[in-house]
Amino acid sequence: MFGLEDQKKKPGQEFVFELERDLRDSKKHKEVKARVEGQIQAIKKQLRGGSEKEDFDQYGVLLHGYTSLLKVMSRFKR
Repeated sequence: MFGLEDQKKKPGQEFVFELERDLRDSKKHKEVKARVEGQIQAIKKQLRGGSEKEDFDQYGVLLHGYTSLLKVMSRFKR
């Protein structure tokens, strides 16, 4: 499921998500953080511009998701 079928868990080997692996590299960490912050600014701009009620709710959910991702990234050890 989710593309993890081929990966067999070896004894003593801990499972690591791809994002975790990427965030260990400081260059990748900065790139991902800059991209997420850019997305947040774009969503905020769209919300300020006004939109329909349905779009407003969906943008709000996206905004919460991106801010949560930034929060998790800030707690991640490089």
